[in-house]
Amino acid sequence: MYGMFIMNKRKEWDIPTIPMMLSEWIDMKPEEVHRSLHAATDWFAVQKGSTQSYAEAIKQGHFKTKVTNEWKRMNAMDLTDVYYDNFLLNGKNQNEQSQFKAGDKVRLRIANGAASDYFWLSYAGGKITVVATDGNDVEPVEVDRLIIAASETYDVVVTIPENKSYEFLVTPEDRTKHASLWLGSGEKVAATKMKRPKYFAGMRMMNQMMDMKGNMIEMEGMKMENQVMDMNTVMYPEITGDETPKAEKPKETMPSHEGHNMQMPNNNSMQGMNMEAETSDIISLNYTMLKAPEKTTLPEGPLKILKFDLTGNMNRYVWTLDNKTVSESDKILIKKGENVRIILFNNSMMRHPMHLHGHDFRLLNGQGEYAPLKNIIDIMPMERDTIEFNANVYGDWFFHCHILYHMMSGMGRVFTYENQPANPEIPNPKLAQRKLFADDRMFHLMGKLGIENNGSDGEAMLANTRWKLSTLWHLGYHDMHGYESETMAGRYLGRMQWWYPYVGFDYHYKVEGGPKNIFGNEEKNWFGQTSNKNNRRTVVAGIAYTLPMLFVADARVDGDGKFRFQFGRDDVPVTKRLRFSMMINTDKEYMAGLRYIATKYISVSSHYDSDMGLGAGLTITY
Repeated sequence: MYGMFIMNKRKEWDIPTIPMMLSEWIDMKPEEVHRSLHAATDWFAVQKGSTQSYAEAIKQGHFKTKVTNEWKRMNAMDLTDVYYDNFLLNGKNQNEQSQFKAGDKVRLRIANGAASDYFWLSYAGGKITVVATDGNDVEPVEVDRLIIAASETYDVVVTIPENKSYEFLVTPEDRTKHASLWLGSGEKVAATKMKRPKYFAGMRMMNQMMDMKGNMIEMEGMKMENQVMDMNTVMYPEITGDETPKAEKPKETMPSHEGHNMQMPNNNSMQGMNMEAETSDIISLNYTMLKAPEKTTLPEGPLKILKFDLTGNMNRYVWTLDNKTVSESDKILIKKGENVRIILFNNSMMRHPMHLHGHDFRLLNGQGEYAPLKNIIDIMPMERDTIEFNANVYGDWFFHCHILYHMMSGMGRVFTYENQPANPEIPNPKLAQRKLFADDRMFHLMGKLGIENNGSDGEAMLANTRWKLSTLWHLGYHDMHGYESETMAGRYLGRMQWWYPYVGFDYHYKVEGGPKNIFGNEEKNWFGQTSNKNNRRTVVAGIAYTLPMLFVADARVDGDGKFRFQFGRDDVPVTKRLRFSMMINTDKEYMAGLRYIATKYISVSSHYDSDMGLGAGLTITY
């Protein structure tokens, strides 16, 4: 269920007004979307054509970019996490409003009701005049286009130039499809369609923005705030043109909307970066352009300053503030009458629309006393933005990312007033809190099942933001192939969750050359210990660590005192649909295989295993 809630003023504008609710549609239950994101399947990228495989990197001259990306332990970048089957405007993909004629002005009240998409808004009939945002008026500002974040709202005014039908185009940020509102009647005048993003250009940019620890680098001389420098513009073909790296220049400048040039330092981290953020004939809205028509200064009162880093990682799809989910953090206590200032730094690769319940806040954007009032702020990677509000409404107020799947994965906090009276509408506050915490504590089932002519191997996992219970198996069709099962439970550590200590139980049985060798086999492992891999029933404890290039190193010891070190990686993207996996360990076991993705759940697969030999068949991925 979704809809638009409009509160009209006593005196509204005397021009036609059309509410526009923007949304997405997917032929999949949102619970399955959420589970799939945590399962780290790249099926949505396959559907969108944004996999950024090694074959694609080589073809486009970006092999070094791809290697650097994975050396920094980053997955392929994306603008939106989910592939949607359709995009809707008031419930339709194409919406006709033919009642307008030349010279008419129309106010569009636009609300982004999407679960996870940002939308570009553009108009074939000329300029777009922005007059309000998040329910608050702003001084009118003319632009060629603007981007609207999930749950953000804008009121805009457009003019019908001639007696024709002009397209108001709504394009998701990943530019897979679009929706349209047609204003006027007669010959149709289409808006310029946006070309697909250049993902490798964006990947190269992200490589330069992120250090080896997964932190965004705040570059000296580049003040990132209020959408002034949209780092994503390197991906937009209509702005950057040819993505081929240009010859290094002594210094580049980035034009701003106020006519001043921001100096871009010439340092090694920025080499080869094409940063032409705007051309003179394309003006995109940014927050510095928004100015309130009246003063918005806060009343006198004590000042409370809070700072948060927006954090998370794509590998396990965990989103946090200061590396804590909602359920891992305490409520933030504020006092009625305080002025609360919040400084936000986006230390992640994704942009986040942060929303505060119950209050409008001032967005400190250089407009002084006339800072605009909003309740959503879109924060791009590497940005540091400041908002402030007067605490004047008792309650427990949610402050969270409004991308549905980021919010459910933990990116939020609860502001609560000290010494506030009990809320009679919440008779059981502890139960309400548990229900809120249940989102990011939720466990998700995922796994793979390989069925091939040499046996079956696979893994099943039950995991949430921190914990994982897993069991993997290698089952041959007879004793010579062997039977193995490892069941582990552990907890991921650190912001990027590269460390995974675990405990568990390992069962391994195999006949080498016949029953006579079940016992007394003196085969040695690489540590010189007598191997127990053919007859092992023991507890184990170890730690796994994600290395550069996304390989996982796993060191453990079992209850018999035997050590094992294992090195491997799953699902190296060879082409858009072909994935490579490999493993080798000190018990002299090894594996290599290929998997071709046919559908979301089914792949054609083949692998060679030191125990089971060569096989081919199907792999079911869930």
